[in-house]
Amino acid sequence: MAAKQYQVDLTSTITPPIYISTQTLHSLLTHKSLITHLQSALPTVSSTIQSPVRQAHQTSPSSSLLLMPSWSLSPALPYIGVKLVTFHPNNSTLNLRGVHASYVLFHSLTGQTLASIDATELTVYRTSCVSALASQYLSRKDSETFVMIGAGSLAPHLIKAHLTVRPSLKRVIIWNRSFEKAKTLVEKLNSEGRLEGVRLEASNESLEEVVRLGDIVSCATSSETPLVKGVELKVGAHLDLVGSFQHSMRECDDEAIRRGRVFIDNEAALVEAGELVGAFQRGVITRDDIVGDLVELINGEKDIGRRDSEEITVFKSVGSAVVDLLSAQLVYETRINNQNSSLHV
Repeated sequence: MAAKQYQVDLTSTITPPIYISTQTLHSLLTHKSLITHLQSALPTVSSTIQSPVRQAHQTSPSSSLLLMPSWSLSPALPYIGVKLVTFHPNNSTLNLRGVHASYVLFHSLTGQTLASIDATELTVYRTSCVSALASQYLSRKDSETFVMIGAGSLAPHLIKAHLTVRPSLKRVIIWNRSFEKAKTLVEKLNSEGRLEGVRLEASNESLEEVVRLGDIVSCATSSETPLVKGVELKVGAHLDLVGSFQHSMRECDDEAIRRGRVFIDNEAALVEAGELVGAFQRGVITRDDIVGDLVELINGEKDIGRRDSEEITVFKSVGSAVVDLLSAQLVYETRINNQNSSLHV
């Protein structure tokens, strides 16, 4: 599998665990490298990774703790990993992220602790790259306008990841309930100077008007009321739903689900995503109407990708411990290989 290019001999020596901070993570990972890694590794190793249903514990009426373990049965991927996530949506009022996370990586043969990784940043990388990887198969290749709903920590990553797979994008419109937050994000992205040839805008128009413009519409919110109305989606649009992972959360209405050919990142979305669980309960669609998952998209199974330029596609992701493990693998092995390379200079 492609991931072998990063493979490190972990059994010949005993090394102390390493800590990979946010700053170090940025030096090791790009959206392009992670998208490429997931595209090559997921079809090969996903069937060898054990990933129990994640545990979610309500730590207060508005916050929760998520535990996401996984382990590989393949000698080519000798890892066990656990991600610990806290979800505090009210942090926005404190100007703090709503999601914080840590990832602990172990050697699956020896049980040795290998690394502790800042998974708050790792999560936004892997989430955005999964969305972009799906978009590579589902959005129109000539897509020009990207609508970003939400201006939180995921938004800049989703924008950059989608631009990686759709260089045809020329316009990015950011809409947020707080126009000032959307404006601040535009200013931040412009100051970085990495999005040449792309016009960035913060919109204070109605969300309905903004959605009508999007060739790709991406949502990263914790909304419990539908934001995207299906009737507003333009012909040929691709709708990317990232935020919800509980039954009470919904980023689009039933009409969006009814109009679109719906794809998911993995089967957990069928029981966790509020948009889908609600649509099943109300008879809008059935589970059999879900066209396929991310691995099937990558493999080209059943000819399930975009069929023409006019259909509407929907991709709903809830995240998975499998993708977490592969992301942590790439980060850890890149870090070790860089370290070894520097020792031989």
